Amino acid sequence: MESSKKDFLPSFDQLPFTPGAPPKSDWGLWGKDDEKGTINLLTPERILLASKTIRKGSVFPLNWDLELPNPPLLGRDAIQHVIKPRRSYVNDDVLTFNTQSSTQWDGLTHFAHQEHGFYNGTKQEQITGKPGTRNGIQVWAQSGIVGRGVLIDYWLWANKNGIHYSPGDRHEISVSHIIATAESQGTKFQVGDILVLRTGWIQYYLSLSQEQRNELARTDISPTVVGLAQGEESERFLWDNHFAAVACDAMAFEAFPPHPEKGFMHDTILALWGMPIGEFFYLEKLAEDCRQDGVYEFFFTSAPLNKLGGVASPPNALAIK
Repeated sequence: MESSKKDFLPSFDQLPFTPGAPPKSDWGLWGKDDEKGTINLLTPERILLASKTIRKGSVFPLNWDLELPNPPLLGRDAIQHVIKPRRSYVNDDVLTFNTQSSTQWDGLTHFAHQEHGFYNGTKQEQITGKPGTRNGIQVWAQSGIVGRGVLIDYWLWANKNGIHYSPGDRHEISVSHIIATAESQGTKFQVGDILVLRTGWIQYYLSLSQEQRNELARTDISPTVVGLAQGEESERFLWDNHFAAVACDAMAFEAFPPHPEKGFMHDTILALWGMPIGEFFYLEKLAEDCRQDGVYEFFFTSAPLNKLGGVASPPNALAIK
């Protein structure tokens, strides 16, 4: 794999990349001051190659309504929208919202490793939202997140293969089942792919009554949600495929609550690797089109908010086929 130092990507077993860095970390792979993380994999060459997946010009927006879920989960604030007339023929509007209440990228200051801190050694005191702030969402905004997206429609595959579950329960998606889903679709992973996982959670949520949605948003009980199984097998799969980013239609990408012994993988994916995690991605129309034409790859574009020091952002994502 090591054709040159520039092209070298260590395997999971070769981590940490830098001697003395935290175990399993890629810190230093793209430089000691890097703030982009695995988005560095989205080179001009890979973006150009990804553009060849556009065959018919169909566009699928992947942002869900900013008002959903309603109420937001985990006690987050609901969006507030005020339309402000300026003159009889001019309006402005003002939005106040939590960037993680609906479709989102988790940025690199959202979740730290409890022992080692934020991506590439960033400390909490370096996260200020002011000039000189570290790992802000503006770093991704200024390069964009653009490349080849691949949809893994686990929800469809599971139902076809007798695996019946409610996306509102804690159901673990194993690596072997992701691989089986990919094989059934004819999907082969490439370095720098944006992995998009459909669990069926949004379809499930849209079927709920308002009373059931209110119950799901209670802050005195932990929500239960489908997602990728925690553990080293999943970490190895994600790293050794060298995905540039991962996303899903559910709340946390990984099963929630975290496994009591294996813990939460956000601290590995975000803090040790600098890999974006997308949540609440709206995949229903894209999944239907993929089912109809049998093509599960697409050109993926995302323009996060160019907000200095932002912790997270709506992805403003499109899938183009």
